[in-house]
Amino acid sequence: MKTPRDLSGLDLAKALRKLGYVVTRQTGSHLRVTTQMGGEHHEAIPNHSPIKIGTLKSILRNVSVHHRVCVPEVMELLDL
Repeated sequence: MKTPRDLSGLDLAKALRKLGYVVTRQTGSHLRVTTQMGGEHHEAIPNHSPIKIGTLKSILRNVSVHHRVCVPEVMELLDL
């Protein structure tokens, strides 16, 4: 599955709601999302449009490690 190239930070934060993430704060141009599913996990998302591909892949990898699923499964769950 190909990583999307036109995803904004706000769109990613909205998509992560499906995995229980909520925006807990915003500092400057970064959003902090947190989930309690499977233990507490925080992730910082740049509120840029679009998010750089390497940054997006890193965020998706961190989310997949926390939820113990592979990155393509995370992308499928998020409808990316």
